[in-house]
This record gives sequence, C-alpha cells and structure tokens, in this order.
Amino acid sequence: MHKNEIALILFIKNARPGHVKSRLAATLGPEKALAIYEALVEHIRQVIQPIKITKYIYYSEVIEPQDAWDPNQFSKRLQQGPDLGTRMKNAFTEILACHKGAILIGSDIPGITSSILDSASVALTDHDLAIGGTEDGGYYLIGLREPAPGLFDGMTWSTETVFEETIRRAQELGLTWYELPPLVDIDYEEDWIKHGWDLE
Repeated sequence: MHKNEIALILFIKNARPGHVKSRLAATLGPEKALAIYEALVEHIRQVIQPIKITKYIYYSEVIEPQDAWDPNQFSKRLQQGPDLGTRMKNAFTEILACHKGAILIGSDIPGITSSILDSASVALTDHDLAIGGTEDGGYYLIGLREPAPGLFDGMTWSTETVFEETIRRAQELGLTWYELPPLVDIDYEEDWIKHGWDLE
C-alpha cells in the first residue's frame, strides 16, 4: 500500500474552565488558566496552519466542528484511550497506517516554530524517532516512522523523567533517534512569566 508523506498530529483539550492547565489554575484560577490555554492554542494554530503538511487535530473529549480550526486544513478526530500514553499510541497507529511518518505535538509550547517541525520531518527520513524535550524533563514533540507501543505503555506521565525514560526505551527497542532543541512548556505561572507573555 502506498503511504502518504509525513503527517502532523496536534493533541488539544476541549477548552472549558477547570479542565485545562490544572497547575496554572491552582495559582491563577480556572478562568485565567483557560484564557492562557486558549492563547497557547491560538498561537500554535498560527504556527502550523501555513505549513504544507497533512494535519490532524485530535480533541480530548468531543470534536468541535465550528471552532477556529478550518476543517479544510485539519482532519478532526477524537483521542481514544483512558490515559495520555494510550491516546498517543492509538493516534500514531491510526495515522501511520496511511503515512510514512507522523509528528505529534501538544498545544502548550509557545516556543515551537515551523523550522523545528521541518527539522523533525527531515529527521524522520533517516531516524526512527524524532523527539524534542522540555526543560522540566518531558517532551513537546515526538515523531515516528512506525508504531512503537513500547514508548508509551506504562509510562508515568508529567514527571521529570519522561524524556530520559523515552530515550532509554528507544535504545532497548533498537530505534535510532534525533533530538530537537529543548523548549519550555507552560505548566506553571512562572513558566508563563519566563516566556515573556503578558498575564493580563
């Protein structure tokens, strides 16, 4: 079967107060956390919309047909699974059935650029895995040429060891990998301030 070129997968949460950025909400309140999340999502939309790549947006709870994401540019799907690892694994399995590679990102990385996404796409031409770490020990991007359930099953998410554990598992699986520049993700108020965006 002929497979299409690299695809981009974006995971987002349906934007409702109390359901996004819980660690931000703990200090700023749910409404401010929601406003920050919506700003981050809009930023990533502006970054990826012009990129000439097949794009999939995976919603956490329900598909929203009338939001800012143009259905002519983004294929809208629903995340499947009880936890983040299962949802990521299932999305890769689904998309890699019809693409030569897939890059998955979240929506809380204001530093992500089209050039980083280009680098990830190029890396997948001669690496099994492309990965970009966050300063808190997680990762903001993961790209694969083939499904690799072992990278996701049983992972303890939202800890400072996720990135290094993923690399360790990649080694055990015999995968080759390419590391992208580290970036800051927005989990806490100080992350938002550090990035220099206005809190108001």
